[in-house]
Amino acid sequence: MAAVPIIRTCSAALALVLSAPAWAQGDPAAYVRARAADAAGSAQAAAQGYARALAAAPDDQIVAMRAYRQALTVGDYSLASRAAAVMVRAGMAPPDTAILAFAIAVHARNLAGANAAVDRIASGPLDFLAPGLRGWLAYDRGEDAVAQLDQAKGSALARRYTERHRALLLIASGRSSEAVVALAPSLTAEPDTDLRIDAAMLLAGSGKRDPARALLAGTDQSLRQLGKARASAAFGGSRLFVQLAGDIAGEDMQALSILLGRAALLLDPEEDRARLLLAEALSQDGAADLALGLLGEIGRDSPVAREAGAARIGVLQRAGQGEAAAVAARALAEGKGASRDGAELYGALLGDLGRNDEAAAAYGRALGLAGEAGSWKLHYLQGRAYDRAGNWAAALPALRRAVALAPDEAAPLRYLGYALVLRGEALEEAQQLLERASKLRPEDADISNSLAWAYYRRGDVARALPLLERAAKADPGGAQVNEHLGDAYWRLGRRYEARYAWRAAAIGAEGDATARIAGKLAGGLQSN
Repeated sequence: MAAVPIIRTCSAALALVLSAPAWAQGDPAAYVRARAADAAGSAQAAAQGYARALAAAPDDQIVAMRAYRQALTVGDYSLASRAAAVMVRAGMAPPDTAILAFAIAVHARNLAGANAAVDRIASGPLDFLAPGLRGWLAYDRGEDAVAQLDQAKGSALARRYTERHRALLLIASGRSSEAVVALAPSLTAEPDTDLRIDAAMLLAGSGKRDPARALLAGTDQSLRQLGKARASAAFGGSRLFVQLAGDIAGEDMQALSILLGRAALLLDPEEDRARLLLAEALSQDGAADLALGLLGEIGRDSPVAREAGAARIGVLQRAGQGEAAAVAARALAEGKGASRDGAELYGALLGDLGRNDEAAAAYGRALGLAGEAGSWKLHYLQGRAYDRAGNWAAALPALRRAVALAPDEAAPLRYLGYALVLRGEALEEAQQLLERASKLRPEDADISNSLAWAYYRRGDVARALPLLERAAKADPGGAQVNEHLGDAYWRLGRRYEARYAWRAAAIGAEGDATARIAGKLAGGLQSN
């Protein structure tokens, strides 16, 4: 992840360019229509509009920038290349245009163009990719690629990216025994599964199937699933780009992630890991339909089929399609090869939809699939779902089991303790549970509020008050904590402060709490 600060700087600079005012001189109507389609999330229409605007104003740098990004979104390499050329001529091309140029050149078997692209990469913030890319180009030329890598100068970040490719180039060069030694670190306590997969595919491609199978031992991959690969700059370049895309996943760098995914797929259309990362980036960028289309291209026998299923659920959730996400999650929870994680995810989605009885059943299935590995978290989630469904008789034993399994986890301690307080049950036990939770998380406003309410319900209002004041200070807009604080003030005879706290609570109150707080403001506190 050391690449991230460098790339974030590049991304920030790019964002400044994108935010600059623009006007297409050649065909303003086409540009305006493209911007409208872009804003509406119509990716294909936007790309077509930008293409027309760029054709009408071939030297407009801002149109070129928008056309470039939209072309990458939809996978129009021709438009992206034309737009990038405009920016290069103007001297304002973002550094990642060199990655696209490399992929297009290698795809076209244009080694001279690929070398020129790597020179551009080497002169910018993505320079750590250059040694590995040069090594693979040397291999394609029939040169000693490993020797060139060993002689290459580069930063620690560059070495991190080239070390794994040195092992792959050893295999490509027929030096598999040396490669096995170089791959040894990938078999340690923190195995590099992607490297093992790539190495196994190259070994299989060179006819060394037994060493390939040995590399995959301990993973959930099989050589039959993976197949074999031919060593080339296309293979190596795609893996470098996938590696970087994986490193920056979740770092709010969708533009770069999309570029890397598209470049990797151009070099190797069978690389489903690139497809998966690209779909995630497109989804985060608002292009849900494109993301779902990419995930649909990943077959059931793909090494990343299960990850693709989970990614599809995430895309649907992000797009606000909760019911569709739940349907997709059900297959992971109940279909062939159902897993504990799939059942847990299904339970979470059902809970989000308010289908708490079904959520509790899904968590029960997850517990069944987990067997001895069943964790406190699953018991806690099931108990919470039962409680929200109004089934306290089923919730209580599940929550007690969670607390028994995890006596030092604040979440189940707080939930069970507060649930007991609300019901007026086992108040002494509830107080003890909440005191334990508070010791674990003394700054947690929800826990402080819950513990204070336990004191209040047991008649120790003076002890509750400072906790409630602290919790309200930490969460000044919290309806529940302000209502509790108002109740405590009222019991202590501080009527003005009580109404002030209730007014604060009324602002964020929902459901039954709205009428209850209104009654307190009108007539004070009548009962506990």
